[in-house]
Amino acid sequence: MASNLPMSPQLEQIYGEIHDNFRALANGFQKLDKIKDSNRQSKQLEELTGKMRECKRLIKEFDREIKDEESRNPPDVNKQLNDEKQSMIKELNSYVQLRKTFMNSLGNKRVELFDMGAGVSDPTADDNVQMASAMSNQELINSGTKTMDETDQVIERSKKVVEQTIEVGTQTAVTLKGQTEQMGRIVNELDTIQFSIKKASQLVKEIGRQVATDKCIMLFLLLIVIGVIAIIVVKIVNPGNKNIRDIPGLAPPAARRLLSLSTLQQFE
Repeated sequence: MASNLPMSPQLEQIYGEIHDNFRALANGFQKLDKIKDSNRQSKQLEELTGKMRECKRLIKEFDREIKDEESRNPPDVNKQLNDEKQSMIKELNSYVQLRKTFMNSLGNKRVELFDMGAGVSDPTADDNVQMASAMSNQELINSGTKTMDETDQVIERSKKVVEQTIEVGTQTAVTLKGQTEQMGRIVNELDTIQFSIKKASQLVKEIGRQVATDKCIMLFLLLIVIGVIAIIVVKIVNPGNKNIRDIPGLAPPAARRLLSLSTLQQFE
């Protein structure tokens, strides 16, 4: 019995959901056989088609779980699980055949192997869809397995795209963090430069004030020197001018010569 196979809780849940849908399909087709109104039959077929699409999705999920657990299960268990999967695919395709029979009774002579669409559509040559009426059970099983494998490949590619997107996002976050830190360092350096400029401006002002003070002192000393020179020149040119006081240590030359002559006369 398939229910006695060792399964993980996830596999058991999927297995149970698949068989719940199978029971719903069996009951639905029994009710469909009793419905005489074509509109009600079409509506019932649409509901059953939805159940079959759900079964297909669950079988694909069941297959993915088997592959994920394959390394952890013994070979005989993996074989039994795969046999059970093929059995479920075969049972699902039997409902597809029933669906085709009822669709034929409603006037639609062509029906594609149930798909992921929202209803029944006629297959075209471009889509290269194999008709259920022209396929054996093994071909139906192979077709379903191929479809599930293609879906698995699409999922794997999607996973790779997601991983690449996450990697790019991580690299972008690291780059932004580095740029933010660099901007912080630049702001700190600008603050330091601004402070240095402010200090330099204050120093230049102080130097300017000192230079102005030195110029005033030099001008004052220059005036003093000019005044002294002027006094000396006046005393030399006009030694008899009593309004100008003698400069200490500088006596008029003429007076010294007169004094020398008077002294000589006294000696004579």
